[in-house]
Amino acid sequence: MEDVGDLAPDAYSTTPIPEAQITSAIGQVDGIAQDVMNRSGIPGMAVAIVHGGEVVFAKGFGVREVGKPELVDENTVFQLASVSKSLGASVIAHAVGEGTVKWSDPIVKYLPDFQLADPSITPMVTIGDLYAHRSGIPAGAGDDLEGIGFTRDQIIEKLRYFPLNPFRISYGYTNFGMTTGAEAVAAAAGMSWEDLTQQLLYEPLGMTATSSRYADYVAQPNRAIIHFNDNGTFKALYTRDADAQSPAGGVSSNVTDMAKWMEMNLASGRVNGEQVIDADALLEGHTPQVVNHRADEPDARSRFYGYGVNVETTSTGQVKWGHSGAFYVGTGTAYAMLPGADVGIVALTNASPVGAAEAVTTSFTDLVRTGKIERDWLGFYAPQFATLFVNHSPVATAPAPASPAPARPAADYAGTYSNEVAGDVVVTANGETLTVKVGPKQLSSTLDHYDGDVFSWLPPGGNGDPLSAVTFAGNPGGPAQTVQIEFLDAYKFGTFTRTA
Repeated sequence: MEDVGDLAPDAYSTTPIPEAQITSAIGQVDGIAQDVMNRSGIPGMAVAIVHGGEVVFAKGFGVREVGKPELVDENTVFQLASVSKSLGASVIAHAVGEGTVKWSDPIVKYLPDFQLADPSITPMVTIGDLYAHRSGIPAGAGDDLEGIGFTRDQIIEKLRYFPLNPFRISYGYTNFGMTTGAEAVAAAAGMSWEDLTQQLLYEPLGMTATSSRYADYVAQPNRAIIHFNDNGTFKALYTRDADAQSPAGGVSSNVTDMAKWMEMNLASGRVNGEQVIDADALLEGHTPQVVNHRADEPDARSRFYGYGVNVETTSTGQVKWGHSGAFYVGTGTAYAMLPGADVGIVALTNASPVGAAEAVTTSFTDLVRTGKIERDWLGFYAPQFATLFVNHSPVATAPAPASPAPARPAADYAGTYSNEVAGDVVVTANGETLTVKVGPKQLSSTLDHYDGDVFSWLPPGGNGDPLSAVTFAGNPGGPAQTVQIEFLDAYKFGTFTRTA
């Protein structure tokens, strides 16, 4: 029997991790990354590993942009997407340690105009609730509004219209819920979130290439360009300005800086021996706050979310912290830390999410824990991510009828339609060509007739939204009275009523 000394029963694993096993795992990462690059076809990746307070691996693979010679290295800056959430949680832990806020502070204490659909829930929602995705705000709330040009403040104001799930006992992954929590902390500190992240995290850790502003990413000469997965071929088709949800998805960084951040977390908030972030405030975020994947078998393990971080128990009993990030239009990122082994790995890619980053990080943590890779992780993750690229719209799953019902005269569709959440939709007719404009910036796209009052379009905004339906209704034989925009209809906010 292994001697566990005076350790508490839940403070150890009976599966030891020899130092030689960690060394061996580090030595295999180069080959793992190369294999994942080759099999996935992604253009570029950077990987860094920290152990024992030091960077023990940092390397780039592939190119920054398809068709151009510049190579990815350890200093290449990538957009992090949702890995931003974990960095933001570190910022808040710093603010908690300083006494600026508490994780348990109500949002209305700092954002008095904040409202949710249930007025009895609004005053109870805390910073921690929003950072654990347990406020009841439904998953994805506000993302479509961002895509058509609404600002951070406008989307936060509109969260009051979304139907709520049960408070604190349901999990709903929401970028703009978390962004609201960050905005409350920024208000308490009396500065913008972007400035707060710089002051409390990036500067103290020496993360000189890291920023919460899209403009700073664009200004980086050594940056990875995002690539969209176009039926298995990665193309530099889009850009992704995530400033509206910066706390949840708008950070850019490189693996060199991310290694510094992982070292700080593994050292319980210390940097070069100095306590930069309060250990207790940091630990609170690294412990389970809500179940985000409930076990579906009696002998299976559930998974949890802390504050901005996934928390799980591995097959060998060690605690694992991690998070993934994804922009549909061209970013896939992931990190994983095993605090019991004092090990962390981060993988950043410049391609739509296909499971490449997760395959590298999970393969490595398997090797650290067990000395072997438990399964083909790219083969496991790739089909899951592939579902993101399946278009379920009726105008995409079936061809247009060979003999479609005729449309009304184009003039009968023209006009302004509105709803209280997404604002105005303006339909204009130029001859028989219809154009729809949506959002505060009146982003526009033309319609193609599908059948009767149903049209198809590619939604504007440069977010890679796939072909979807635009359906008019009402007043047969005369001007249409409503229009339903399918890609805005996740929470029934896609129906607009004619106002002019």
